[in-house]
Amino acid sequence: MGFLKSFFSNVFDEQQLAATATASGHSGDTLALASSFETVTERDLEAHLAVARYGDFLLTDAIRPSYGLEVVPRQGFRHDVYRDDDSRCDVPVLMAAATKEQLLDTFMDLLEPLGPTVDVVLETSHGHSGGGHTDLYREHIDMPILQSILWDYEDLLVNDGCTGVAVLNPRAPQEVQLDEHKLLIVYGSELTPYEGVLIDHHVDCDEELRFITEAEHVHSTTDRYIEQFEELKMRLGMDGSL
Repeated sequence: MGFLKSFFSNVFDEQQLAATATASGHSGDTLALASSFETVTERDLEAHLAVARYGDFLLTDAIRPSYGLEVVPRQGFRHDVYRDDDSRCDVPVLMAAATKEQLLDTFMDLLEPLGPTVDVVLETSHGHSGGGHTDLYREHIDMPILQSILWDYEDLLVNDGCTGVAVLNPRAPQEVQLDEHKLLIVYGSELTPYEGVLIDHHVDCDEELRFITEAEHVHSTTDRYIEQFEELKMRLGMDGSL
């Protein structure tokens, strides 16, 4: 199933309501073939969804921007803040977009400062609508083992618009996320090592950077990715079925 079929099958397209919601990785309201897609012909829509490269930036197969291109995808990172309502604390955040060719490499290097043993969360919106998702949690996995497993599922992690993964060290506490939009998000009080990793990968700081989630956009998935997600879940020893 390609982007066009996924779109008309109502996988979902959604609009982010605020930058803080984007930083926390949560989705905004679900749209039903509305806004910039509402009056587009099937031919024009297919042509738009077929575009993956914007200058030097190559999108993954997971997501496409709005037809009106309110946000043009590009590489970089910016600082943000996530408000934790439970603790009433503001958590510093790095948000980054990396071109497809180096996305998973950058993510893997961002994991290194977390330490040798971590927890991992798989996030899936397969079978959900309205921005809902399911989180599956695995505690205490050795970093080399985790990275080896994740590399085995590179295609899923990079190109499925309904799969995300977060790796965290609750003792730090710090978290690194590759979300469903294929944004790289780092939460924690000491972000300097992560800034260095991003810069080493030529993902440079731009505090004016806007992300694809801050405008209307569309996700894509396939039956094959749903099957691969189930395999990854089993490899990681996680319970629960979609």
